[in-house]
Amino acid sequence: MSMAYRLIRPLRRITTETLASPLSSFSISKTLTAIQPQLQQTRRSYVSEMRKSAFEGNIIRLLRNEIQYELDRSPPSQLVPEFNLFTVDERPGEQWIRLTRKFGENEEIKVEVTMFDGSIPVQKPGGIATAHDVQLHITMIVDVFKGEGSDVLEFVCSAWPDSIEIQKAYMRKHDRMASQPYMGPGFKIHSMHTWKQGV
Repeated sequence: MSMAYRLIRPLRRITTETLASPLSSFSISKTLTAIQPQLQQTRRSYVSEMRKSAFEGNIIRLLRNEIQYELDRSPPSQLVPEFNLFTVDERPGEQWIRLTRKFGENEEIKVEVTMFDGSIPVQKPGGIATAHDVQLHITMIVDVFKGEGSDVLEFVCSAWPDSIEIQKAYMRKHDRMASQPYMGPGFKIHSMHTWKQGV
């Protein structure tokens, strides 16, 4: 017991002296001073990240509410199944609409139409064309064929409000290989219902 007391007593004195030493206090104070800016910077960074996360979450929530409101207020319109004896295959989100129609026993017409993909300015008789004075353009691809195994006569067309212009015509296979240019006479569609043969 007396031996243990003799060992503990010097240790207690050394510890007390170390803690009471000005050098030791200075060392601890210096260490705390060095660490404090890092702690403050870490805290500021954490607070900034928390604010950013809360802001982004709030924006996402507002956007979702707006989208849901628009969907509830304006439900999607019903798709048109037919147009002038053509069956309409309209796929929401895509830029193409497909029209198909059968003639007779085995002749088929397939028309693929883009959304508006271009425009040209229209000069008014007495003034300058504005942004609203334009003619809108769509591209049409018309395929005419008889049965799945037959060749396809394909027309690439430019459609304007008052006319349709055939840009190219091909004879091709159903797999779209081995295209051959159309060798017949030139022609132009002057309206949706009137065909005029050219020279």
